[in-house]
Amino acid sequence: MHHDVIVVGGSYAGMAAALQLLRARRTVLVIDAGLRRNRFAEESHGFLGQDGADPADVACGARDQLMRYPTLTWVDGLAEQAGGERDAFTVGTADGAAHAGRRLLFATGVADDLPPVEGLVERWGRSVFHCPYCHGYELDQGRIGVIATGPMSLHQALLIPEWGTVTLLANGAIRPDAAQHAELAARGVAIEEEPIAGLEGHADVRLADGRLLPFAGLFTATRTAPATPIAERLGCALEETPFGSQIRTDASKETSVPGAFACGDAARAPHSVSLAVGDGAWAGAQLHRSLVF
Repeated sequence: MHHDVIVVGGSYAGMAAALQLLRARRTVLVIDAGLRRNRFAEESHGFLGQDGADPADVACGARDQLMRYPTLTWVDGLAEQAGGERDAFTVGTADGAAHAGRRLLFATGVADDLPPVEGLVERWGRSVFHCPYCHGYELDQGRIGVIATGPMSLHQALLIPEWGTVTLLANGAIRPDAAQHAELAARGVAIEEEPIAGLEGHADVRLADGRLLPFAGLFTATRTAPATPIAERLGCALEETPFGSQIRTDASKETSVPGAFACGDAARAPHSVSLAVGDGAWAGAQLHRSLVF
């Protein structure tokens, strides 16, 4: 079957885009590997109408709604290769299948490059977070640690006192100068220079000198990149942002490859469920326009 649009990635942005196209009665193929970025979190916050919901329930409910449209085809699998050109794209999946479509949409999401701190991976999305708007309120104005990874950590530490009492854990990743020290002090942010030995308990930080610092939660500024290289393999240009690399798009969400579009975390920053859904809805409408005009 030759689809109007192939959507690579069936999480929030991809489904939001697909919904606009399905409601325009276009044929849409969604290929999804089932690895949502927020799969480790038990609750999703800041998304109007779904605040506090289990993100898995939000995603499953959205998929159920999409499946009511007869022009949708959904494939559970990993898209590995994309080729062709506008009106004649092909996408190959890990099982050897090949799918044809007039347009492509990359909604692959991103992968987080986590700092190499012992115990952090196990707590990611549960007591260690990247977005205070998504998880800060639930820390109830408690003690919050910011694990530094680079220059963005200073911005993060200056922002987060809205949600609690903050300690910036430099961990050898940053050395604030005198002006930055003054700026942090003005916001009430303490600085801990001792390296981190590892994380314990819920969100406790064991320092190299043996001290244990208890926190209600921890934040860290990860570097991100598209979760798979499929867009880059097609020839889509990437660009650098303060958060990491992303697929470069124009105002209509079209990439550097004509007929191939991108949306969601893989193609915009900063990142949240709300922003991904909005970006996907816009991309879906622009994809439809590209098919008409």
